[in-house]
Amino acid sequence: MLELQQKVGQEQQRVQMQQQLDAQKQAILRRVLTTEARQRINNLKMVKPDFANALELQLIQIAQTGKVPTPITDEQLKEILIKLQTQRREIKITRR
Repeated sequence: MLELQQKVGQEQQRVQMQQQLDAQKQAILRRVLTTEARQRINNLKMVKPDFANALELQLIQIAQTGKVPTPITDEQLKEILIKLQTQRREIKITRR
């Protein structure tokens, strides 16, 4: 019983830390992105959540290093998305 309580306590701590990290990430994104750009990322999260999370982390890194002037507009975000999309390889399989 004690072991189960410890596991529940550890899980609660993990969830709480994850929520704090998400809150910090969202606060940084509010400073770094315009409203339209944040909305575009939220729309992207509905379709490709993993890609959107990776994009958010990349945007935070770019903004912290000062490579892009902040706030990032929707047009700048579109350009970044196009660049990321062209970097992905397309694999075609042809059957004979």
